[in-house]
Amino acid sequence: MNRKDEIRAAIRQLTAEYYEEAYAEKLFLPGESAVPVSGRVFDDRDMFAVIDSGLDFWLTAGRFADLFEFKFAKFVGVRDARLVNSGSSANLVAVSVLTSLTLGERQLKPGDEVITVAAGFPTTVNPIIQNRLVPVFIDVELGTYNVDVSQMEKALSSRTKAVIFAHTLGNPFDIAAVSEFARKHNLWLIEDCCDALGSTFGGRRVGTFGDMATFSFYPAHHITMGEGGCVGTSQPRLTKLIESFRDWGRDCWCAPGKDNTCGKRFDWQLGTLPHGYDHKYTYSHIGYNLKVSDMQAAAGVAQLEKLEDFIEVRKRNFAYLTEHLRPLSKTFLLPQATPGSEPSWFGYPMAVRPESGLERDEVIRFLNSRKIGTRLLFGGNLLRQPAYRDIEKRIIGDLPNSDFITKNVFWIGVYPGLTKPMLDYVVESLSEVSIRCTTL
Repeated sequence: MNRKDEIRAAIRQLTAEYYEEAYAEKLFLPGESAVPVSGRVFDDRDMFAVIDSGLDFWLTAGRFADLFEFKFAKFVGVRDARLVNSGSSANLVAVSVLTSLTLGERQLKPGDEVITVAAGFPTTVNPIIQNRLVPVFIDVELGTYNVDVSQMEKALSSRTKAVIFAHTLGNPFDIAAVSEFARKHNLWLIEDCCDALGSTFGGRRVGTFGDMATFSFYPAHHITMGEGGCVGTSQPRLTKLIESFRDWGRDCWCAPGKDNTCGKRFDWQLGTLPHGYDHKYTYSHIGYNLKVSDMQAAAGVAQLEKLEDFIEVRKRNFAYLTEHLRPLSKTFLLPQATPGSEPSWFGYPMAVRPESGLERDEVIRFLNSRKIGTRLLFGGNLLRQPAYRDIEKRIIGDLPNSDFITKNVFWIGVYPGLTKPMLDYVVESLSEVSIRCTTL
């Protein structure tokens, strides 16, 4: 072992000691300790992975990014995975890819339509608008909070070219029906799996059904890089386009720090550029720079080692809450997994039944007063948000369930950092607010 290796080993040991000192588990005190809705779960191995990468000082995407992409693609079951700097960027890249001239008759052009749902997260929809496409909004089901597949045919028009849906809070949408619809009408299908890493439908992982799939590694998600996301596909031509839109729109596919992968760097003739114009500076798309740092990727590699355990804990916490909240089912509509699916739950959605006499805001204020974290189901009906007031769009029906979500639905946590005493305290608090408010 040389001196550099000795120092690195010493840093590794000090990192473990620091972790034990700084992040020792604290006793949970009901009413005093917070019960977060989500959060990071990490140990000294994750911390040292970031430090290890930092000692390389490569900084931009490098060996850890390559390793993560390989391992992640293998886990999901796709041919390729390409890292980006967030799940939102993953959606932006995936939709932008479909506007490439190289796709011929299947290219999405301004004014073409993309079917999506009204009740969801903004950045599932935003890339449609940002690419001058037209979102066509349909409603969702209550209980699963996923796309109401019976409305898809009603949403279809001669301009429809793609569909993009999210697996809401980890619960897979009816991907058999959606996939069949996309195949029947020759539509692109993008799966937003940002909340659903590890979920399965028919025994097959989500992210493997569509033309592309997107993932997020924000601290709230199943694994974290702090910030970070990924686009997965099993179609090589889409992989090249994903890389192009992520990396400035360039035509070159060399990795950072590499040259002449194609073997003809100064022998291309593209556009009206002079013959031999440097391929590294030739641009075939209007792209971005959405890469991650290698330090983020290093954290992701370490987190991947824990992913299977994280998924099992999420499922177990969800099942525990369902078992103990069932007596409150007259007050709360409890979540339902989509038939044929096994969700890797991101959160536990609940609807306050209007006939219960409770208001959702009463419930979440009560929970927050007890330091129990809650979230709304993202933007609710996005068409009621100020940002979407004047966008070009089509709407199918009156979206009653999306409005119901806006008024009545919230969710609580199931992430692996929650302990049994925390879950018991959540159940106790929900029972108390149910009894207290319905007897007033």
